[in-house]
Amino acid sequence: MKVRENEDREIVERVRKGLERTGGYCPCRLLRTPEYKCMCEEFRRQIADPDFEGYCHCMLYYKEK
Repeated sequence: MKVRENEDREIVERVRKGLERTGGYCPCRLLRTPEYKCMCEEFRRQIADPDFEGYCHCMLYYKEK
C-alpha cells in the first residue's frame, strides 16, 4: 500500500492553494469541520480499506494497493 500525490501538478497546485485559503480544510467541501481537515477522515478510512484504490475526494492524494 502506498499513498502519493496526484501526478497532475496543476491539480496539486490548485488544491494546495485551496487548502491555504481554507486553513487546511478540504477546499471541495462547504463545511469546515474536523472530519474535512486534510487528510480528511473519509480518505483515512479509504486508506485503511485494503480493497480501496483511488483518489481522495479532492484528488490531491492517490492510494495504491
